[in-house]
Amino acid sequence: MISVLVDCDPGQDDAIALLLALASPEVEVLGVTTVAGNQTIDKVTVNALRVLELAGRSDVPVAAGADQPLVGELVVAADAHGETGLDGPDLPEPRARPAEQHAVDFLAERLVASERPVTLVPLGPLTNVALLLAERPEAAERIERIVLMGGAIAEGNMTPSAEFNIWIDPEAATHVFASGLDVTMVGLDVTNRAVLGPEHADELRPQGPVGAAVASMLDFYGAFYREAYDHGGCPVHDALAMAHVVRPDLVQTVERHVQVDVSDGICRGRTVVDMRRRTALPEPNAKVAVDVDVPGFVSLLLERLPQLPAPASV
Repeated sequence: MISVLVDCDPGQDDAIALLLALASPEVEVLGVTTVAGNQTIDKVTVNALRVLELAGRSDVPVAAGADQPLVGELVVAADAHGETGLDGPDLPEPRARPAEQHAVDFLAERLVASERPVTLVPLGPLTNVALLLAERPEAAERIERIVLMGGAIAEGNMTPSAEFNIWIDPEAATHVFASGLDVTMVGLDVTNRAVLGPEHADELRPQGPVGAAVASMLDFYGAFYREAYDHGGCPVHDALAMAHVVRPDLVQTVERHVQVDVSDGICRGRTVVDMRRRTALPEPNAKVAVDVDVPGFVSLLLERLPQLPAPASV
C-alpha cells in the first residue's frame, strides 16, 4: 500500500489525477491540500471537495493552503481551466467542508501520524511544499519521496522556457529541489505525450457519473488544447504524475541536477536540467522523467476511473 498526500489546484487534470488515486487499490489517500494556481484558493478548494464528493469519498479530508506565491502576484489559468478552475462537468455540491488548519499544518500532522512512509504528490505550484520545508522541517523529514508534476527539460507552456506550476512560484520550486529529499519531476517532456482524445472521452461517457464527469472535463480541456496546441487531444499532465506513483514502470526517469531560474528575465521559472552533465553543478538532485508508456497510461485511466462508485447524492 502506498500512502499519499496530494497537494493540488484542481484543474481538470488535477481532478483526473485525484480520481485515479482514489480508484487505485494500491493507494491510500491520507488527505488533500490545495494551493492557488489554476484558480484562486477558494475556487480550487471547492473543486477538490466536489471531486471527492463525486467519487463518494467525502471522508478524505481537505485543507486549504497558500493563496499566493512566495514572491509576486498570483496569475491564474482561466483560459485553460475556466472561471471555476474546473469548467465542464456539473459536479455535486460537497457535503464536507475544508479543515480549519492551514495546509502546511495539516500536511505536517499527517506525515508525523502516518505508520507507513508517505509519498507527497504536488500537482500545482510548490508553495505549500516550500512552506512545509521551512516551517515544519521535522515533519518534512518524514516524506519518503516527492513526485511532482512540473517543469520541463525543453520548452514550457507558460513562457517559451517555463512550465506553469514552476513559473507561478519558482522560488518555492528552488527550495524543493534543494531540499535533499527524493524528488521526481514529471514534466512537459512526457506529459505532453500523455494525451486523451475525443474517442477516450466517448468511451468514458456512458460509464457512470465519474466516467461522464471525466468525459466532460476532457471535452472542455480538449477544446482549449485544440485551439492552443496541436496535440490531437488534451494532455492530462497531473494524472501522469499520479500514474507514476501507481505504476512506476509507466514513466522512465534519469537522475540529473535541476536548477530553477528565479531571475526576472525571459527564462524565469525555467527548470534547467543538466542532461549531459556538462556543467560544474552538484550531484543529481532529482529523478527527471524522459519517456512514457502512453498506451499503458491511457489503459490505466480507462480501466480504473469507471470503477469508482457513484456517491449517494448523485
